Amino acid sequence: MRQLTNNKGKNPSGQGRFRIGVDIGGTFTDIVLLDDDGNVISKKISSSVENYALAIVEGLESAFAEHGAAPDDVAEIMHGTTVASNAILELDGARVGLVTSKGFRDVLELRTLRMPRLYDLTWEKPPPLVERYLRMVVDERVNAAGEVVRPLARDDATRAVRRLLEEKVEAIAICLVNSYANPVHERLVAAVVEELAPDLPCCTSFDVLPEIKEYERTSTTVVNTYVLPIVERYLKTLREGLDAHGVDAPLLIMQSNGGLTPAADAAARPVNIVESGPAAGVVGARAIARQSGLDNVISFDMGGTTAKASLVERGEYTRTREYSVGGGIMTGSRLLTGGGYLLNVPAIDLAEVGAGGGSIVHIDTGGSMQVGPRSAGARPGPVCYGLGGEAPTVTDASVALGHLNPSFLCGGELPIDAEASRRVLSEEVARPLGLAPDRAAWGAQQVAIANMIRAIRAVSSERGRDPRGYALFAFGGNGALFATGMAEELGMRTIVVPPAAGLFSAFGLLYAEIEHHYSRTVRRVLRDADPASIDAIYRELESQADTQLAADGFDTEHRACTRGAMLHYQGQIYELEVLVPATRIDRAALDALAESFGREHERTYGHRAGAEEPVELVTAQVLGRGLGERPRVPERLSLRDREIASRSRRAYFGRTHGWIDTPVVARTALAGGGEGPCIIEEYDSTCLVPPGVRAHVDGRGNLVLTRPDS
Repeated sequence: MRQLTNNKGKNPSGQGRFRIGVDIGGTFTDIVLLDDDGNVISKKISSSVENYALAIVEGLESAFAEHGAAPDDVAEIMHGTTVASNAILELDGARVGLVTSKGFRDVLELRTLRMPRLYDLTWEKPPPLVERYLRMVVDERVNAAGEVVRPLARDDATRAVRRLLEEKVEAIAICLVNSYANPVHERLVAAVVEELAPDLPCCTSFDVLPEIKEYERTSTTVVNTYVLPIVERYLKTLREGLDAHGVDAPLLIMQSNGGLTPAADAAARPVNIVESGPAAGVVGARAIARQSGLDNVISFDMGGTTAKASLVERGEYTRTREYSVGGGIMTGSRLLTGGGYLLNVPAIDLAEVGAGGGSIVHIDTGGSMQVGPRSAGARPGPVCYGLGGEAPTVTDASVALGHLNPSFLCGGELPIDAEASRRVLSEEVARPLGLAPDRAAWGAQQVAIANMIRAIRAVSSERGRDPRGYALFAFGGNGALFATGMAEELGMRTIVVPPAAGLFSAFGLLYAEIEHHYSRTVRRVLRDADPASIDAIYRELESQADTQLAADGFDTEHRACTRGAMLHYQGQIYELEVLVPATRIDRAALDALAESFGREHERTYGHRAGAEEPVELVTAQVLGRGLGERPRVPERLSLRDREIASRSRRAYFGRTHGWIDTPVVARTALAGGGEGPCIIEEYDSTCLVPPGVRAHVDGRGNLVLTRPDS
C-alpha cells in the first residue's frame, strides 16, 4: 500500500509577510493576500476548468507583479477546492474495487431505501461508484461486540484482491461488516494488497470511518477511495506549480468541517474535503459575526453557479454528520434524502441549490419561466460577457435591470455588453411570455430568489429555527445583489455585507484554524454505562488528536480539544449532537449529558421523552484544534479599492417603484449612513439597496442594511 508524500512545502516556519487564501468556484478563482496589519491584495480571475491549479499559479504571479510582492513574502497558503466534489458529480473518479463481507456485496445499491422524491416513478438512483463485477466478497464474520465468529482465511483475501488486480482497478476499498468493532480482518486484506500491489491506493473503513451503520460506512469509504488519486494528483500538480514559481510556503486545505488540514493529510483522506469550497465562506461569516457581536446569522453565498446557505447559531456554525453529494440540492439529513452519494463525516451544515449569476433562464414545456440548474459557467458565461454565450442568464437580467454596471465588472477587467443582455432576454424570455422586457428580467430575478430561498429554509425552518430571528450574512459575487430580495421574502430585517464580499470565501480560508476530528462508536445506554469506560474512550480520542497536532508543529499551549456526543433515545435511528464538558466523566456527568440531549431534542423537534426513556450514547467525538499565536481575524481590513466617482443610472425596482434614477456610490460614501435606493459598486461585487432600506458602514467596514418593519 503506497505511502503518500508530504505536500506541506519547504517553508514550515511560515515567516513571510502574507497569508494567502485561494478559493476556486465554477466561474471565478478568488485570491486574497492578507498581512498581519489587515492590508489586503486581491485578484479575481476566470477559473481554468481543465486544470484548476493553473489559474492559481497564474493569479498569484499576476498579483505579485501588480503589487510588488515576491514569492518569499508568502507565509502560508490556504486553499478551498471543488476537485473532489467535481469528480463525484461528473463520475470522473478512479476505477475502484471493493472487498466486502459475504452477503454484503450489494450494500451500495440497496442503500437505505430512501428516495428524495417519493411519488416520482421515473426517478433513478445514481449509479454506484463501484460496479457489481468489481465488488468481491470474502467469507468472514465479526459480530457487533468485536468477536471473531468466522476467521478470514488469507487465501480467500488473496483470491479477492487478485481478481480486482486482474480487472485493472486503480484503487481498492475494504469494508467488512462490524469492522468498526474489530478491524483484524480488514487489516489482513490490506496486508495482502500491500504485498501484491504496494503502489496501489488502498483504504480501509476502520481508518476512514470506524463507526456503526453498514451502508454509511461503506459509501464513505468508497467515496474516499474514488477521489483519492484525483485529489492527490491535483495537490501534487499545485505544489509543483507553486515550487516552480518560488512559492515554497506550507499548503493547507479547507475541510468540509470548517477546519484546515495539511495538504498531505488532505491527499490521504480526501473524503474530508469534498465540500471544501463552500465551507470557507461559513467560517468567515462566523468570524465576522462574532467580531460584530452577532450571535445568530444565516450565511448566504451566491456565486456564478450555485447559491449556498448555512446557519451560525450562538456564535457557532452548525455541523452535520451526514450529507449527500450529487443529489440536486446538497442536503444534510433533510426531510427527504437518498438522492446522492452519502458521506458520514463531519461537515458544516450547508444547503445548496443550482441558482447563481450564470444560471440559465428558460421557458419549460409548460410555458413557465425557470431559472437553472443549468449554468453558463465561466465559459462561455452570460451573454453580456461577449465570450460566445447564447442563453440568457440571471446576470443578463441584472444588467438589463440596471442593477449591474452596464459597461464593465471587476474594476474594468471584464467588459459588459448591456445591449446583448436586453436583446437575448427580449427574444428568449419576454416575447414568448408576452411580457415587457423589464417585467421579464424582474421575473427572472424573482424566480431565482424563490429557488435560493429553498436553501435558507433547509437550514432554518426545516431545523425548527425561525429565520426572522437571524441576520442575513450575504457574500459571493452576487450575494449582496439579491440579499434584500431574499430578506424581504423571509421577513429578515438585518443584512450584513462584509468587505470584499465577492472574495469572501477566500477570506474565510484565512480565518480558519487547523482541525482534526476523531470518533468512535460506543453504543451504551447512559444510565447503565460505566462512567470510567466512557471517560477512557474520550481520553484515547484526545490523545490521538494531541499526537496529530504535535506532528503539525503545535506546542502544548496551542493545542485544544473539544468533546462531542451523538445520542438518541434507544430505538431511534437518527442522532443529535451535544457538547460534552472536558472534565472527568462520572455518573453526574452522564446524567447531565442525558439532560442536554433531552433539551436539544425538544429544541429541534418540539418535544422530548420522559425521564424514564433510555438515552443511548452512539458515538463519542473529539475535535482537536491548532491555535495560532496571533488572532487570525484582523480588527479591520485595509482594502486597496478602486474608488469610483459618484454617478447614477436608471435601475428597475419592480412594479411598485418602477425605474428610478439611482445613485451609484462607493462603500465609504455610506460611513455616515443613508437610505435607498442606491447601488454600492465594488471591484468584486455589487450591492443593491432598494427604496426604504437603511444602509451604513460599521466600524469594521461591514455594510449593514436594515429593512423597515413590515
